[in-house]
Amino acid sequence: MCTIFWAGDSTVQTNNYTTYPQTGIGQVFSLFLKENCRVENHAKNGRSTKSFIREGRLRDIEARIGQGDFLFIQFGHNDEKQEDPARYTEPFSTFVENLERFIRAAREHGAHPVLITPLERRRFDPAGILEPSLHTDYVAGMKQAAERNQVPLVDLFGMSRKELNRAGEQESRKWYMFFPEGTYREHPEASCDNTHLRYEGAVLYGSLIAEGLRRMGGIYASLLAEF
Repeated sequence: MCTIFWAGDSTVQTNNYTTYPQTGIGQVFSLFLKENCRVENHAKNGRSTKSFIREGRLRDIEARIGQGDFLFIQFGHNDEKQEDPARYTEPFSTFVENLERFIRAAREHGAHPVLITPLERRRFDPAGILEPSLHTDYVAGMKQAAERNQVPLVDLFGMSRKELNRAGEQESRKWYMFFPEGTYREHPEASCDNTHLRYEGAVLYGSLIAEGLRRMGGIYASLLAEF
């Protein structure tokens, strides 16, 4: 039995009825795995690499992760929030340094780290064109950390932008917690949430991560169920 430990934010976390229908990628990723693989999802809403470490969440993973396990590391959305010093990191310094702490934590316990770039937000201009990303520097910083530390990387960011461009503004609404104002019964004030996912989006983006692992081959592809 191998375990995938997942460190990340709200796009990954496991949700309950209080946030339904919000669904994180880590919540559904077992759909793509062999029966002898399981996910232990430590991702939490609103966390950056900085706040995740500060709150002891990485320490919790270190207490449980072991030889032959995997640590999936997916951050960026909250690291870029300059208005919040408790979460903000510089993309080419503190962000990279924090990612390297996750990498070391995995390797020191005989586990395999995998970096996953942040999925893209659903942001279209009035003409229906996908807007330039807010994640660009953090994606570049994560790729820098992957190269410097020889860690495999799944570019979910690039793949998700491709899917959003393919689907367009209207069709992509079903993947995200997008609700025309006043139509979401539990939270009538909610609308235009272009970051958090519904089940359809979590499964789609989970499938992209699975495809990235399949392309890596070896121990990473061996995690996946045969389709």
